[in-house]
Amino acid sequence: MEYLYLLICLAVIVFSADALVAGAVTIAKRFKISDFVIGAVIVGVGTSFPELVVSSIGAIEGNSDIAIGNVVGSNIFNILGILGLTALIMPVAVSKENKRFDLPFCIGLSLLTLLLVFNFFTGGEAGISRIDGLVLLAIFGFFMWSSLRSNKKKEVVVEMVVTNKQLSIGVGKVFLGLGALIVASRFFLDNAILIAKAWGVNEAFIAITLVACGTSLPELAASLVAAAKKNTQLALGNVIGSNIFNLSLILGTASQITPLTSSGITFIDYAVVIFAAIIPLVLGIKGKLNRWAGAFLFLCFVAYNAYLIYSQIN
Repeated sequence: MEYLYLLICLAVIVFSADALVAGAVTIAKRFKISDFVIGAVIVGVGTSFPELVVSSIGAIEGNSDIAIGNVVGSNIFNILGILGLTALIMPVAVSKENKRFDLPFCIGLSLLTLLLVFNFFTGGEAGISRIDGLVLLAIFGFFMWSSLRSNKKKEVVVEMVVTNKQLSIGVGKVFLGLGALIVASRFFLDNAILIAKAWGVNEAFIAITLVACGTSLPELAASLVAAAKKNTQLALGNVIGSNIFNLSLILGTASQITPLTSSGITFIDYAVVIFAAIIPLVLGIKGKLNRWAGAFLFLCFVAYNAYLIYSQIN
């Protein structure tokens, strides 16, 4: 029965993502917001709510492996898995602003998180303290302010006039689509964990793989739908915004509930997070992630998961 529930949830996720992306694009056109910013701020933050819920619950229950592993696995899946598949469907445009600010910001935040986790500045047990969390929350606030501020400096070309009625419908699609995405993803996640526990795998492995991929299903669906609609900047904004949201707001929030320790998550896992943050900037240096780049990203994701499975078996 769990497998049937998974299929139903996947169907709901796909239809919800289509509504979310369509509504977000309508809002973007009405208020002359760039596709990347709408992807990072509205779609990216919105689709990351499942990660926020799961990591917060993990922190409340004192399970740091779930709280941190969910973020680590989601960030890896977002770039290597989701962005890779997106580029395979439709080459992803990488703007000068992406190369100048957005991607370097994501890389810098990934490096800072690694330093904070392993207490590079203060020493002691590996993990995220409440003070570390406050730093991450401040960084999230700065990114949101900077993204909205940079949009005001751009002259966004709008090809059509959006009426008040169309705007209302667009806002409704965003809220309904986002709500359905979160609920369906949660049911998908619960059933996936039941299946994984039946197979006898540990919680750290479940967090980095099934939990992370399950909570990232909204990002996957939204990015693939955006790519199918040839709106790759929205897809890229969704992925980068989600990763920054995960590292800053989610880890920052979870660490305020309880200081997080990092026992089941290894240095290799964090290193892959940094690699995933760097590689789109390298591959997209000429202004585009082509299908070969997408294939490389996705093969890296497959290789990482093969390593996790091998480590679990041995």
